[in-house]
Amino acid sequence: MGATKSDLFTKQQNDVANMAKALAHPARIAILQYLVKKNACVCGDLVEELGLAQATTSQHLKELKTAGLIQGTIEGASVCYCINPKVWNQYREIFGAFFKEVAELKSCC
Repeated sequence: MGATKSDLFTKQQNDVANMAKALAHPARIAILQYLVKKNACVCGDLVEELGLAQATTSQHLKELKTAGLIQGTIEGASVCYCINPKVWNQYREIFGAFFKEVAELKSCC
C-alpha cells in the first residue's frame, strides 16, 4: 500500500493490514510454528525443516524480523532466531479484537 493512501485508513486498519502482510505466506507461518515449537533455532535448522533454499528462507526470516515477530542474535557464523513475545502478544490482541468484531456479525445470506 502506498504511503499516500494509508492515511485514508485508521491506525488499527493499517496495523491489521501490515500484520496480515507479514503472515501472508505459508513459509512464514511454518517458520513461526517451528520457532514456537522449538522456542529457538538456528537458520540452518529452518532450511532443513522447510526444504527451501537458504536465500528463500533468509528472505522470509527478514520479513518476519522487519515485522518484529521474531528476533535474532548472532552466534558465531549463525543467527539464532526466536519469537519476540512482546510483538507476538500485540499481534494476538489486535487480531483477537478484529476477529471478535467480525464474529459478532449475523449472517446476511
